[in-house]
Amino acid sequence: MHTGFTLVEAMITIFIFSLVMFAIMQTISTFYTYNAYSIAQSYQVDQARRGMEVLIRDIREMTFADDGTFPLERMEEHLIGFYSDVDRDDSVEYIEYELASTTLLKRVYDAVGTPPVYGSTPEEVHVLSEYVQNLGQATTTFSYFDSNGNRATATTTVTDIVYVAAQIIVNIDPVRDPGEFMLKSSAALRNLKENI
Repeated sequence: MHTGFTLVEAMITIFIFSLVMFAIMQTISTFYTYNAYSIAQSYQVDQARRGMEVLIRDIREMTFADDGTFPLERMEEHLIGFYSDVDRDDSVEYIEYELASTTLLKRVYDAVGTPPVYGSTPEEVHVLSEYVQNLGQATTTFSYFDSNGNRATATTTVTDIVYVAAQIIVNIDPVRDPGEFMLKSSAALRNLKENI
């Protein structure tokens, strides 16, 4: 009697082992491919949530500019421009949040000189969120409201606005699941005299 495998038995064992390993590797590969997409989507949603928190905090702290300009400067569907002391240095900065294609940007402009003048080139540019699908879905990013709760129209002036709402739709690949995620938030302009 001989113990051990014959050459044919060893080859069959190796073949079966290889098939099982191939099946396991394919399953693991598919699992990680699917989860990599979900993890990437979750990461972008988390980044968007943090960006929205910064945006709303800055809007709440909106105040008159160093040159006396009214706190809210620009109010467009995908761009808001206002004055706020975002770096807490006792000098008010001009801030713009803009949805440029699928990226939500924050631009910071410092006042320089006496009397203070705000430049045309930002001192800082921050990416707050990527893969924002608002433009592709014809969804406004910023909405503006007066003291009666009425949404701003073409005849509304910046001095009428007391409340700003923001929403962004995040989806790293619009044709795949898990699909889009919408973040919404809002803020009252609390440093205006009529809001105090």
